[in-house]
Amino acid sequence: MITVNNTLVEVGHFPDGTQSIKFPVDALPRVFDYPINVSWYYDSDEELFTLACVMDWLRRHYGNHAIIGLNMPYVPNARMDRIKNANENFSLKVFSNFINSLGFDSIQVFNVHSNVSEALIYHLCALQPDWDVEHCIELYNPDVIFFPDEGACKRYSDLRSVKESGLPVAFGIKKRDWKSGKILGLDVISDTDLTGKKVLIVDDICSAGGTFKFSAMKLKELGTVDVALYVSHCEDNIQNGDLLKTDLISKIYTTDSILHIEDPKIEVIHNFR
Repeated sequence: MITVNNTLVEVGHFPDGTQSIKFPVDALPRVFDYPINVSWYYDSDEELFTLACVMDWLRRHYGNHAIIGLNMPYVPNARMDRIKNANENFSLKVFSNFINSLGFDSIQVFNVHSNVSEALIYHLCALQPDWDVEHCIELYNPDVIFFPDEGACKRYSDLRSVKESGLPVAFGIKKRDWKSGKILGLDVISDTDLTGKKVLIVDDICSAGGTFKFSAMKLKELGTVDVALYVSHCEDNIQNGDLLKTDLISKIYTTDSILHIEDPKIEVIHNFR
């Protein structure tokens, strides 16, 4: 889904499958130095071609002097931010090179999965989920904040919302098979006794939810009475995992950046679309 100045770019398809794109002419400013805001709410890689067509159309009509910004809450391909095996592709670099070639003057993202994105994508402003975490703390009233790995702990333990809450922090250490990518288990590092505590897990992205399944299982082994989860980006694939089918996690707080499904356990607390 792509909008220009909050007006949807209409995308259809010709019989051969190629895109038929209609640009929102009436939504565009008539003054050359007026900022033009393009928003891309990721649904599929096909939209990369749409985005390229949108930028080509804008530059042809406004020239290179026009200021054009991109709002891209979710950064696709951010998981592939390094190469560990010979058969892998550095997808994030390929994606970043493509976005850079479009020539946006500024790009705003939300809680990017990898800080490698900040190094590869030009003119990037990465917003942190401070308000979201603060809101989750108000809604859920946890006793402990838990980060499922050391990376998440480094990224989010310094958030204003976490520090000002005064809540103790714990984190996990994942045991992973790097060839298959599968999580084999998880250990919890905590200076606080977790017995009888409510725990809020904080992280950036959830697919089927394997990381959070192992986190909740271990936390409950250690005596926690309830576990909730906040993730900035929740894939529809969550319905294929165990989080929505079991009582391991009682509530999932998230945004609608890439989420299209509804479930009683899921509460969208931040709308982009």
